[in-house]
Amino acid sequence: MKRIRIFLVLASQLCFFPLFSQNMPAYEIYTAKGKKTSFKKLVEATEKKELILFGEFHDNPITHWLQFELTKEMYAQVGAQLELGFEMFEQDQQALLTMHLAGGLTEKQFKDSLRLWPNYETDYAPLIEFAKTKQLYCVASNVQRKYASLLFKKGRAAFDTISPAVRAQMAPIDFRVDTSLSQYKEVFSMGGHMGPNMGMNMVESQAFKDATMAQFILENLGRKEGTVHLHFNGAFHSDFYQGILWYVQQKQPEIRVLTISTVTQGDVRKLDKEHIGRADFIICVPETMTRTH
Repeated sequence: MKRIRIFLVLASQLCFFPLFSQNMPAYEIYTAKGKKTSFKKLVEATEKKELILFGEFHDNPITHWLQFELTKEMYAQVGAQLELGFEMFEQDQQALLTMHLAGGLTEKQFKDSLRLWPNYETDYAPLIEFAKTKQLYCVASNVQRKYASLLFKKGRAAFDTISPAVRAQMAPIDFRVDTSLSQYKEVFSMGGHMGPNMGMNMVESQAFKDATMAQFILENLGRKEGTVHLHFNGAFHSDFYQGILWYVQQKQPEIRVLTISTVTQGDVRKLDKEHIGRADFIICVPETMTRTH
């Protein structure tokens, strides 16, 4: 009789577990207005767009999985017109990246030659391998980290002695900064605690990356007619239609663009008010989600 009772308790727990787990979604997708939507709707919304800015949390596995799935879906739509852009690769790495995609470097040579992010293997290698298999062009859109750091530490005057060849790998150093943008106000606030002028220096360093990524997105969109550019960047670089997109729209205000962002919440079943309007589609992931690095 005792064994029967134990069995019934275990059986009830096993029956309860699937019901409980169904209430723990790994993610939800919301529209800009905070309405629940689906990955299918997100994919459909990319149709007839020229630029998709996919804002990620760099260590979030859900984001990276959805990036890969979206890449596959968009390739099914537009084929060789699709190109991929990466904040994670810097402009001086473009030649090596292109060589690797064409089969000119072994995997080991590629990894030994480039400054790869610590989560490259899990999060970005699948995208690069997909591009290599499908012969898609990839853009190393970011400015070299050391030059963004130089701007932060010493200001724009430090670039007077930089060679023309290196300066061709970044936005013109006289790029404009709109300090009224809410994202840059947030950066200014963070930098302001570091000492005099550090707030504005940090804003300029952030904007330098945004302006550079925008420049190389547009340059490569213009390489051939009908190109669709899917760009992967940290969410902060495109949230609230600012950052990269602000610089893109200064040159091409008519561009057809879609933005995607990533947020985390304790409960993903309703989008918090602070995230309303963050992007056209907002991927909401539990705060307890495992990280890739």
